[in-house]
Amino acid sequence: QVKLVESGGGLVQPGGSLRLSCAASGSIFGWNVIDWYRQPPGKGRELVASITRGGTINYRDSVKGRFTTSRDGDNTFYLQMNSLKPEDTAVYYCQLSSGKGPPYWGQGTQVTVSS
Repeated sequence: QVKLVESGGGLVQPGGSLRLSCAASGSIFGWNVIDWYRQPPGKGRELVASITRGGTINYRDSVKGRFTTSRDGDNTFYLQMNSLKPEDTAVYYCQLSSGKGPPYWGQGTQVTVSS
């Protein structure tokens, strides 16, 4: 069993920054990819950033240069979000994939960018 807990969301003004954390626990040995998704109000879930166990990182075009994903070992993952825009408002989720069975999701954390 794997548990993912996101934290760090909140209300921030346009141009501000937030750092989201994803704490992973349980049977996480052998994880392959940590994906960060977001779901804007009234829209579907979209992939924002990915980091593989081997260190390959990818970003959604709209966040390139503003968001940075990183990891601290195998248990904590981060999404640093700078120069936030109102269109970044969403519930943000982390997802862990191991290639064995379905991926695991956290409960999500709300990010609201508004003046």
